[in-house]
Amino acid sequence: MFLNSRTPQLPTPEQALRGRPVPEFTVPSRHTVLGNPLVGPYPEGLEVADFALGCFWGAERKFWQTEGVWTTLVGYQGGYTENPTYEEACSGLTGHTEAVRVVFDPAVVSYAELLKLFWESHNPTQGFRQGNDVGTQYRSTIYTHSPAQAAAADASRAAYQKVLTAAGHKEITTEILPAEGRPFWPAEAYHQQYLDKNPDGYCGIGGTGVELSGPFETNWGASCPTGLAPAPTDG
Repeated sequence: MFLNSRTPQLPTPEQALRGRPVPEFTVPSRHTVLGNPLVGPYPEGLEVADFALGCFWGAERKFWQTEGVWTTLVGYQGGYTENPTYEEACSGLTGHTEAVRVVFDPAVVSYAELLKLFWESHNPTQGFRQGNDVGTQYRSTIYTHSPAQAAAADASRAAYQKVLTAAGHKEITTEILPAEGRPFWPAEAYHQQYLDKNPDGYCGIGGTGVELSGPFETNWGASCPTGLAPAPTDG
């Protein structure tokens, strides 16, 4: 992960790198921690959630440590370039975020609980950066896979803004976008479960110290985890 000294700007589709019809690398078959396949199709009953919250090395670890998560993988999402490489994504010329795909069992961990982890694990007010990591690829985004996920994400953003504002933080810059039409391109093998392979490796994410706890209402009538309390800030 490296610091970009220029002012980050998203490319237009015309400015973006063209990419390629097939990837330049292969993705490992199984998760080094959880032991399950990285790439689908996944077993019936599991659900998929996609989050971008800064450097995907530390972000992925947050989710694989969560009970009920069946597998995780990191990749590039939300841009224009097909099958991008890490170097291309970091150039700022693909439009992608560094994203984490979370495959989870909703009978064990709810989407609302994953949203809570997402908000508390990074600072969602920083625009095209996360801490010292500067670039469009580090922006905060939730890619939703259903109307129910979109409603829960919207409600959680509104609820978290209230407690952030009460704690003196700025406006949330997190985007909430449908995953449809925004392919998830898996990253290179060395990025997958990076902090399992490199336990002392770089982790650039950290929370605000503001916790989302208690019920918030979605348009679908579901209760999701608000309130104010210290939250973990480790990567």
